[in-house]
Amino acid sequence: MKVLETERLRIRNFTIADAEYYMAYAAHPRVNCFVRDKVSTLEEAAARLEKRSGDDGYLAVCLKESDVVIGELFSHFEEPDTYGIGWSFNVKYEGKGYARESAEALLTYLFEERQARRLYAYVEDDNLRSQKLCEKLGMRQEGCFKEFISFTNNEDGTPKYENTYHYALLKREWLGQAAQRQR
Repeated sequence: MKVLETERLRIRNFTIADAEYYMAYAAHPRVNCFVRDKVSTLEEAAARLEKRSGDDGYLAVCLKESDVVIGELFSHFEEPDTYGIGWSFNVKYEGKGYARESAEALLTYLFEERQARRLYAYVEDDNLRSQKLCEKLGMRQEGCFKEFISFTNNEDGTPKYENTYHYALLKREWLGQAAQRQR
């Protein structure tokens, strides 16, 4: 994939050299949906990134000046013209607008270069930061799936089911918002 650049960020494929930065947020997932991506050692992180290095569906979000990985974006293609999207960031870099800046670059890339017609994101009902980001990106909440999926267990060992919001955005809506932003 080509490198995407914003004012402060570079969005690129992962490399094995990113393992230490990746581990900084992947070792301690704060959102249940990332529990299955948890890594415990630098070797596990390097092995995961070796697989992801050739996968345009997982992209490293880096500070432009230092190339330090501060998070990731992901997108998964669904025939014929839809992508599921998401993100995960190191808590150390929250509150600075990096998630929004990088997600806007990804949306622009998917709509303009990959010819996506529709993008969607699943967000757990307790993940307020991601819900807010979806809204800032102009995505609309289309519904809530009650007890949709389980990533963890309750104290008694039974599955803990997550209520999950479904957000979406159409290309024509994104383009309309872009025209509004330029005014």
